[in-house]
Amino acid sequence: MELLAALCLVLVFEGLMPFLAPKAWRETMMKVAQFNDGQLRMIGLICIVLGLVSYWVTTSL
Repeated sequence: MELLAALCLVLVFEGLMPFLAPKAWRETMMKVAQFNDGQLRMIGLICIVLGLVSYWVTTSL
């Protein structure tokens, strides 16, 4: 149940930028689309590591 709640919060956060600043969000997505595969993989890896570290810190407190 907690995983489902977490996924719901992800959707909320993902929807904030397109809702609040659609023009800036679109421009950012166009820039991200121009990244090469290595850059995108590095961003993905950083997100995974930050997410795992954040989860570990949160659950260990």
